[in-house]
Amino acid sequence: MKHILAFILAGILMSGALPAAADDCYADYKAKKDAPLRLHYGVVQLFQGCSQSSAKSEISARIAKDGWTLLNVLSVFDATQLAGKDASAGQYYLRY
Repeated sequence: MKHILAFILAGILMSGALPAAADDCYADYKAKKDAPLRLHYGVVQLFQGCSQSSAKSEISARIAKDGWTLLNVLSVFDATQLAGKDASAGQYYLRY
């Protein structure tokens, strides 16, 4: 019986029938650079948690490497809500 259950579980895992874990978490945000003022809207995949507060610290650290300052995190969401955001984010879609 244990072998049958293990076989069934292995089949489910290989089929992808179980929901994705934390790697299925994204956020959209707004950022700025000064002198001259530049703004951008971006979408990132989150790896350190799926909440507004963890997104703020993770995004701030990533974009700061290129001189950007996080203005705000607009939302945190899963992959089902990615559709259409690539057009709005342009070059900042999953860049960081």
